[in-house]
Amino acid sequence: MSEAIAVADAVAPAEITSTNRSLPRILIIDDEAAVRESLEVLLTLEGFSVTIAPEGTTGLDVLAREEFDLLLLDLALPGESGLDLLPRIVELRPQLPVIMITAYGTVGNVVEAIRSGADNFVQKPWDNEKLILDIRSAIARRRAESEVILLRRTLKQRYSFENIVGKSDPMLRLFDVVVQVAPSRSTVLIQGESGTGKELIAKALHANSPRRDRPFVPVNTGAVPSELLESTLFGHVRGAFTSAVSSKKGLFEVADGGTLFLDEIGTMGMDMQAKILRVLQDRRFMQLGGTQEIQVDVRIIAATNVNLQNAVREGRFREDLFYRLNVIALELPPLRTRKSDIPLLSQHFLDFYAKENSVDQKVLSPESLRILMDYDWPGNVRELENAMERGIVLANARVITPELLPPQITGSSYTATALEHRPDASLFELMEEIERRIISDRLERCHWNQTEASEFFKIPLSTLNQKIKRLNIEIRKRPRE
Repeated sequence: MSEAIAVADAVAPAEITSTNRSLPRILIIDDEAAVRESLEVLLTLEGFSVTIAPEGTTGLDVLAREEFDLLLLDLALPGESGLDLLPRIVELRPQLPVIMITAYGTVGNVVEAIRSGADNFVQKPWDNEKLILDIRSAIARRRAESEVILLRRTLKQRYSFENIVGKSDPMLRLFDVVVQVAPSRSTVLIQGESGTGKELIAKALHANSPRRDRPFVPVNTGAVPSELLESTLFGHVRGAFTSAVSSKKGLFEVADGGTLFLDEIGTMGMDMQAKILRVLQDRRFMQLGGTQEIQVDVRIIAATNVNLQNAVREGRFREDLFYRLNVIALELPPLRTRKSDIPLLSQHFLDFYAKENSVDQKVLSPESLRILMDYDWPGNVRELENAMERGIVLANARVITPELLPPQITGSSYTATALEHRPDASLFELMEEIERRIISDRLERCHWNQTEASEFFKIPLSTLNQKIKRLNIEIRKRPRE
């Protein structure tokens, strides 16, 4: 084999984020001919395209001209060592995964290599199976990270959907509809399971409309007590009720010129439905206790996880209001039907919460990603977000391993976990611990929405609150959508 650059199965350079690419490309920089030949044969048989260089200067020249998916870099090169070259490689190709290879692996070398930007460290003689696994994992992680960056850039340019991540066919079709619908004045009904991101879509509709510079006002109608909802939406005048010591604008008036987002509209009582219908028809309303009509220019976007057509048939939702809301209907797909988005979403949330918590960026291990892909996600994107936030908080290393994932995702039982941590506890104490874990997990999956959790458990909200107090469960502030 020539000591010059030998190229095996060369392919045209391609962007790392391209989805229409040929074989993954690997560059090997090593001064030992036997090592280069051995790696070339192994990697070619495993389906990689291999380029080899005998020393660092030649390797840097190749990197400057061509794109690669991964670099295998020898530590002990003639002239400049691999550690000397690594900072220049990172500067030249910051997204390129680098695995260091050496016969002299010391703790100091490993630490210095990782700090300088290497992804991994392999000692000669290597285990072929483990080396291939490390290579595939590093390439998969960097592709996922690059796709997140590319997708954010594309969405920002085309749609300004900065917080929505997805490249699956259902999501891309939804994005196209949102872009087409956003500039209109039409009422929109967003339907989808809890946790699918209905408020994010509502915000995207507002952000891409002529109303973008006016208020976007969200209200969770299911979380506001029915006796307060009318005052919340329409406002009240002084003296309208005992505690009305001053007049107050309602959210319809606050949203004038902008967008009012009515979330969980399927939970609204029949009396309030009639009042909402009148506003949709006339764009007029009266404050509670008032005598003068107020006219507003508000676009209504409503959302529900309830099948409103069934609710109409069962007499729980007004048919005329349903048709007023259902001018344009958007259906958000559950996460279990778009699992190809899970790698992108996971990395998006890991990056976000790493920044929120001021810690280094984290990545999922291949086994953790497999577990996420196999799970059915009853809590949808919100549940995935909570799982990634948990991983960031609990992780002591760069890689999120399966034991850092919530037990309902990995299949760990509450009973086994309680027994493991409290082997000397009484039966009463174990049952209390299991109840605490179940309620805490459900609250986390509901983004700490106690009303939603009480509906899931089919118990009154007051009963849930009593259990939360008795079990000393700390309620966290609901994160931003």
